[in-house]
Amino acid sequence: MKKLVIALSGPPGSGTSTVGKVLARRLKLEYFSPGLYYRKIMKQRGVEKAPEFWKTKFGSSKELHEHVDQVQLEKARKGNIVVEGTLSIYFLKKLASHKVWLNVQLKVRAQRTAKKEKIPYQRALKEVKERQTMERKGWEKIYGFDYFNQKKDAGLILDSSNLTINQTVDKISDFIKRRQAFNS
Repeated sequence: MKKLVIALSGPPGSGTSTVGKVLARRLKLEYFSPGLYYRKIMKQRGVEKAPEFWKTKFGSSKELHEHVDQVQLEKARKGNIVVEGTLSIYFLKKLASHKVWLNVQLKVRAQRTAKKEKIPYQRALKEVKERQTMERKGWEKIYGFDYFNQKKDAGLILDSSNLTINQTVDKISDFIKRRQAFNS
């Protein structure tokens, strides 16, 4: 039996990290986030914010990003995991049993970020836009594609702008159950 691998991606502030953790816990799967792994490396180098690290030669290097991507591939090959990362649908295209893209309106992503970071909405909006632009340009330069195009490879594109975390996880869980029932 094929081991379960769920690739979860979306734009900055869409809630993929929280959804991925809750989904993994609910399905009793391992959880891995290339973004958290990247942040761990970033903090080891004394940088606090991802956009700052992206602006460094090492933080935007092809070598670092390929290393992070290799780690997510290794974890996915073991199976029984939720891998939540901005490029996870792309990198796990052949390994993932299920691919989910969270689509969330920019203003909602900014509101969520403002609440999570305890910062004013306008600052959160600026930071979300900056991060999104930096990531899109950076990954286009490194990999030659716009990561928003991963949506076309997702089995489920879910607009969770008006959903709670649990409602989002419910919809993803239902999608997985239906797909597994169909494929068995």
